Amino acid sequence: MKPLPKHIAICGNIGSGKTTLALKLGKHYGWEALIEAVDNNPYLRDFYEDMPRWAFHVQIFFLNSRFRQVNEIRASEKTTVQDRTIYEDAYIFAANLHKSAFISDRDYQSYQDIFNSMIKFVQPPDLLIYLKADIPKLVRQIEKRGRDYEYAIRIDYLKNLNQHYENWIANYKLGKLLVIDVNDLDFVERIDDFSFIVNKIDLELNNLFS
Repeated sequence: MKPLPKHIAICGNIGSGKTTLALKLGKHYGWEALIEAVDNNPYLRDFYEDMPRWAFHVQIFFLNSRFRQVNEIRASEKTTVQDRTIYEDAYIFAANLHKSAFISDRDYQSYQDIFNSMIKFVQPPDLLIYLKADIPKLVRQIEKRGRDYEYAIRIDYLKNLNQHYENWIANYKLGKLLVIDVNDLDFVERIDDFSFIVNKIDLELNNLFS
């Protein structure tokens, strides 16, 4: 009997479908689904209304939340599918906010110091699944889920995040990577689309321990 993976992680831009897919995969495989603490983040609504003021606060909250999650995953005996990774917090979101001048050089250095201390204790996922989506798909998904505070998200913000994702994924070397283009997929409404994703994951998991 092949060993089971410990940690599957799903990454992708805002609105790419990470949470929905994590929940569906958890149900399909019997995995524990660990969802991003979006609604529990006390800074998120303020952040979308005033990014320069709240960017550092919102990123520190997410970083700490994700670090706690990865420790829970390694302590658990179950296979866990995680919605977003600690790497994205640092290499995508914090980096983008700093580049966009929403996080100052001083705060960004403090953030990086904290991240670099944490990452020494983090094991990468056994399989990273990247949901690749273009801006029109992201916007449709964001509008569909109806979080009022997300209406303030600017298109250029999503574009910049997508560019950071493409650069990061192109250089990802920490473990197995599966890229799924979801632009033409609807894995909620179309069972064939979900089966397509499951088949790809099954192939990667079989190769993981072969």
